[in-house]
Amino acid sequence: MSDDFNDRRRRPAAFSVGAEEAAEREMEQTPRRAPGSFSEKVVMTPDAEDPFIGTTAAIESLNLPEAKPQRPRLSFGKIAAGAFGILISLAVGLWIDRLVRDLFSRADWLGYGAVAVVAIGVVAFLIVVAREVFGMMQLTAVQTLKADLAAAAAAGKTQAARAATARLVHLLAGNPRTAKGRARLTETEGDIIDAPHLIELTERELLAPLDREARRIILGAAKRVSIVTAVSPRALVDLGYVIYESARMIRAMAELYGGRPGTLGLLRLMRDVIAHLAVTGSIAVGDSLIQQILGHGLASKLSARLGEGVINGLMTARIGIAAMDLCRPMPFRALKRPSIGDFLGDLAPGAARSEGAAG
Repeated sequence: MSDDFNDRRRRPAAFSVGAEEAAEREMEQTPRRAPGSFSEKVVMTPDAEDPFIGTTAAIESLNLPEAKPQRPRLSFGKIAAGAFGILISLAVGLWIDRLVRDLFSRADWLGYGAVAVVAIGVVAFLIVVAREVFGMMQLTAVQTLKADLAAAAAAGKTQAARAATARLVHLLAGNPRTAKGRARLTETEGDIIDAPHLIELTERELLAPLDREARRIILGAAKRVSIVTAVSPRALVDLGYVIYESARMIRAMAELYGGRPGTLGLLRLMRDVIAHLAVTGSIAVGDSLIQQILGHGLASKLSARLGEGVINGLMTARIGIAAMDLCRPMPFRALKRPSIGDFLGDLAPGAARSEGAAG
């Protein structure tokens, strides 16, 4: 059996090395092809037709400058409204006086009952007016504090910075989210002399947790608007829900940052937000933006209504960012101001991936 195994083994053979050397010499002697030009020219895609550049530009167009409150101005409309308000108040007063006199003429107990009801109504009205005035004063105090902090940081005055930060601590003392930050500032009191560093430390310690909560509020409102407007059968229902959710979000934002707006204060904030969006052009967002953000693969998978819902959610997020600018008692210095891109990934993940590919 061993003889058969030896026969089956491959026997040694000789190989010629000269043939391989000749082939290598032939390859070295063969002239190499010189670089040539292509007959067809390479055409670059224009920026206007590039889907990724269009998507990024559309996203950046929503990230507009910081919103600022409007300066109060006296106009003829306000004068007319005040004049007619005084006339209506006088008319209501005369009507109540005539009603009470008529009740007294019928029966004394009816007259005294009417007087008691009027007294209760007047007291309740005065309480409502006081709350509205306090809310307006609180919003004005927040804006004044923001201006003082910005001026102290720009001027580098330590004493002014300490006074402004102390007012900020007092403003946010009732918020449990700032307890850790207030304790941290108390521990480091007197260690920091430079005014800009003191203001930046105050912003990080006090406003960082509030900013996170503000982002959560904006994202929640944007998601609710996106879902409701996507399934709503009527445009009027969409408009009503967007207004309701925006008002709710603006009020929550103001209360988060220490403001306590009443009805008039809320209307004032909404007026400033809408004025800012109208001036900067954020309201003029139509089908072109829907096609740019949700197009190129994503729009083919989503319905038009769902695309409109995402756009409504993005606009709600833009309103929330503007409200955050107006209600925040400090300008953004040490912390990053949120942008639409921060919420795009949660509202439209496909668009966020397209934006990342463009980058």
